[in-house]
Amino acid sequence: MMSDLMFARSQMAMSLAFHIVFAVVGIGMPALMVIAEWRWLRTRDPVLLELAKRWAKGTAILFAVGAVSGTVLSFELGLLWPTFMEHAGAVIGMPFSLEGFAFFTEAIFLGIYLYAWKRIPPRAHLAAGVVVAVSGALSGAFVVCANAWMNAPAGFDMVDGVVTNVDPLAAMFNRAAPAQIVHMTLAAFAATGFAVAGIHALALWRGTPHRAFHRAALQIALTIGLPTALLQPLSGDWSARDVAARQPVKLAAMEGHLKTGPAAFVIGGWPNEATLEHRGAVEIPGALSFLLHGDPTAVVPGVDSVPPEDRPPLGIVHVAFQIMVACGSMMAALSLFGVWRWWQRRRGRGVALPDDRRFLLAIIGAAPMGFIALEAGWTVTEVGRQPWIVQDILRTADAVTPVPGLGVTFALFTALYIGLAIAVVFLLWRQILKTGITPTPIDRTGELPIPSMLSGASAVPHRSDAQT
Repeated sequence: MMSDLMFARSQMAMSLAFHIVFAVVGIGMPALMVIAEWRWLRTRDPVLLELAKRWAKGTAILFAVGAVSGTVLSFELGLLWPTFMEHAGAVIGMPFSLEGFAFFTEAIFLGIYLYAWKRIPPRAHLAAGVVVAVSGALSGAFVVCANAWMNAPAGFDMVDGVVTNVDPLAAMFNRAAPAQIVHMTLAAFAATGFAVAGIHALALWRGTPHRAFHRAALQIALTIGLPTALLQPLSGDWSARDVAARQPVKLAAMEGHLKTGPAAFVIGGWPNEATLEHRGAVEIPGALSFLLHGDPTAVVPGVDSVPPEDRPPLGIVHVAFQIMVACGSMMAALSLFGVWRWWQRRRGRGVALPDDRRFLLAIIGAAPMGFIALEAGWTVTEVGRQPWIVQDILRTADAVTPVPGLGVTFALFTALYIGLAIAVVFLLWRQILKTGITPTPIDRTGELPIPSMLSGASAVPHRSDAQT
C-alpha cells in the first residue's frame, strides 16, 4: 500500500507530466502561427493565411486546457505541500506573480489574434501574435525561475526555522535559473517544431493532394525545430556543468557514477542501490571526468559521497537521463543531416527535403521525441533532487500535508486529467483535423509559391487580396 507521501508525489508527478505538454505548446505554437502570418503578409499566399488560422485554433484549444491544468497545479501546491508554501511562498512569490501577469497578457492578446483578423490593420494583428509568442515564452521562463530556486535556493536567511531577510530578485535570479531557462525554452521550440513537422511530414509521405499546405507547414516547423535541436546539446552541457557544481549527487545519479573517483561515461544499465554496482552498462573510462574537468583522471563525487537517506532513486534518475540524452541526440543528428541536405540543395544537388521520402520518414519517427525528452528531463530534475523539495533546506517528507486519504484525491485528479486528455484530442480532431483544407490553384499544382529554405522554391509576385 502506498503511503500518503507517495500518493502526494505521484499526484504532483502526474499533474506536471500532463501540464508540461501544454506549457511547451504554449511557447512553441504561437511562434509558428506568427511566422506563417508574417510570410502571408509578404507573399499574400492563401495557403499561409489558412495555415496561420489553423495553428491559431490549435493554440487556443491547447492554451485553454493548459490554463485548466495549470490552475489545478497551483491548488495542489497549497493543498499537498502546505509547509513548502509556508516557507517558500514569500521567497518565490515574485516569479509566480510575474507568470500570472504574462499568462493574462497572453490570454488577452490571443483573444485579439483569434477574433480581430478583419477588425484591425494586418500589421497590428501580427503584432498581437508577437505579444502572444513573447508572453508565452516569458510565462514559461518565470515558472522555471521558481523551479530553479528549489534546486539552488537563494535570496533569504533561515533563522530558527523561520525565513527572514527575503530578497525576491536574488531568489528569482538564482544560480540555476539561466541554464534551466535556456535549456527549457530550446526544448519547447524543438519539441513543438518536430511534433508539428512530423504531422505534416506524414501527410506528405502518404501523398496528400494538398501538398502546398503541408509543404509550407513542414518548412516553418523545421525552421523552428532544426536550429533549436542543434543548440540543445550545448545548453544540456551547460546545465550538466551547473548541476555538477551545485548538486553533485544528482549528477552522479544521472550519469550512473556510483563511487567517488575518476568518472566513466555510463551508457545504459541499471544501478543496484544496495551494492552500488551497475548491471548491463557500457562504460567509457574517464570520459565524464574529461567532460567536466578536462582531465580523465579528475575525481568526481559519486553517489556514495552522501548517506543512503540523502540519495535519490538511482534507477529512475539514470534511466530517465539516458532517455533524454538519447532522444535529444537523435533529434540533433537528424537536424544536422537536414541542414546538410539543405546546403546540398542550395548547391543544386539532391531533392528538396519535402520530396525526400526517407527524410520524411525520419521526421515522422522523430515527431514524439521532443516530448519524450521533456518528460524524461523533468523526471530527472524533480526525482534527482529527492529527498529534498528545496535542496538542502526542506525535505519532501517534511513538506507534505498531514491530512490523510490522499489516495482518494489521487484517483479523482487522475480521472480529471484523463477527461481533459479525451476532450483536447476530440477538440483538435473536430476543429482542425476533420475540417478540410480549402482548395486553391496552388493545391492543385502541388507547388509552394513562397521563398523556401527547405523546398528550394523561388519567389513569386505578390497576389492581391481579390485574387486570394
